[in-house]
Amino acid sequence: MKTRQSIILLLCIILFFSNLNAQEVLQSGPMVGYSAMREVGLWAQTKISAKVKFSYWNENDPKEKFFTKEVTTEKEKGFTATLVADNLEPGQKYNYELYINGKAVKRNYEQKFQTQKLWQWRENPPEFNFVTGSCFYVNETQYDRPGKPYGSNYKIMTSIYEKHPDFMIWLGDNFYLREVDWDSWSGILKRITHTRSLPELQPLLGSVHHYAIWDDHDFGPNNSDRGYYLKEKTLEANKLFWVNPTFGFNGISSMTTYFQWGDVDFFLLDNRYFRTPNNRKTGYRELLGDPQIQWLIDNLVTSRAPFKIIAMGGQVLNPVEDKPFLETYDKFPEEKAKLMSLLQEEKIEGVIFLTGDRHHSVLTKLDREGAYPLYDFTISSFTAGVSPGKDEKNIFRVPGTITDEHNFAVFNISGPARNRILKCTVFNIDGKELWNYVINESELKYKK
Repeated sequence: MKTRQSIILLLCIILFFSNLNAQEVLQSGPMVGYSAMREVGLWAQTKISAKVKFSYWNENDPKEKFFTKEVTTEKEKGFTATLVADNLEPGQKYNYELYINGKAVKRNYEQKFQTQKLWQWRENPPEFNFVTGSCFYVNETQYDRPGKPYGSNYKIMTSIYEKHPDFMIWLGDNFYLREVDWDSWSGILKRITHTRSLPELQPLLGSVHHYAIWDDHDFGPNNSDRGYYLKEKTLEANKLFWVNPTFGFNGISSMTTYFQWGDVDFFLLDNRYFRTPNNRKTGYRELLGDPQIQWLIDNLVTSRAPFKIIAMGGQVLNPVEDKPFLETYDKFPEEKAKLMSLLQEEKIEGVIFLTGDRHHSVLTKLDREGAYPLYDFTISSFTAGVSPGKDEKNIFRVPGTITDEHNFAVFNISGPARNRILKCTVFNIDGKELWNYVINESELKYKK
């Protein structure tokens, strides 16, 4: 009798899910990932195992549609699907549509992506803009710490969407693993799924290209390091939920990646996977690890970009002399000195650091003898609790650039070749400008 009842129950479940429409099967997304001249990465997540594919078409020729291959989502992979639109031409804009089990998913916002422009040897590099920031906390009361909710102001995602950037770089703490999450594969997947499913996030995911690094909270526990025993699992999960062009370098798996947009090079570094524990008192202390530093320097010396943007989770230039407990690069003095020395000895021009972590935004400027100044744009926090920085003893802080509220930044790159201009504008949750800073590429060069 029990066997018969089990069979009937199973048939009822199958019948129920087979009658769900495509919209009901969709968990989160779709999301647009990396952009190249001939292909773009696309992503979606379902609630149950389902067949997923995308159609796409050039906005100038909507009658000619192309399709990605079709994949079946699996529970063990968080029911995620990563697919590639590869029948593309450079410098074009496309619309797309998600199909689940052969049925189109309707969304109430435009689903679009773009390919990068073929401008080299033909014209000036294109103008473009991107959004960046860090620390994205989405509340889930039963698993959060008691007291005032840590996350708030989710409408900031709508404000970002309304800026219509070309792409977005997530600077870490993009998901906040809790105690209930970081000790199991199922916990990791549930936390990321819950965060990724935020309604306010969906239009932004569907129409802006996304790239990501991580920091401690999407890597593991608070202030976690290379000793975290499930770091291979959290890396695997981040690979499932982001569509970066690559993961790792020289055959070494990590969140490290690189991409180019227009004439600007972006180096996205992993500051957790190789990190020495903060409290180690013996042995060589490292944050990035020598292989990653050598990979970075190798690529920087061959780069011809006017701006070489290096993104990582924690601050690079802020000495925060009054708060030694903070996770800045100064906790690893030997490695930091090595990186700074290599940048100067190799005469690498155009370097700008882009960091998160601190729960406030600030611009740090380091003047160097015999070299151009280095800048570190720290952009934080999207929705996680704010940690004021106005009274912090950052002796290199640029006056007027402290932001002690939820915020995001838009970087605009413009101007003709050999006279490119970078402008950073920081906005509040309503999209109102708080401050801006402009750098010409000529300011980041060695004197002849």
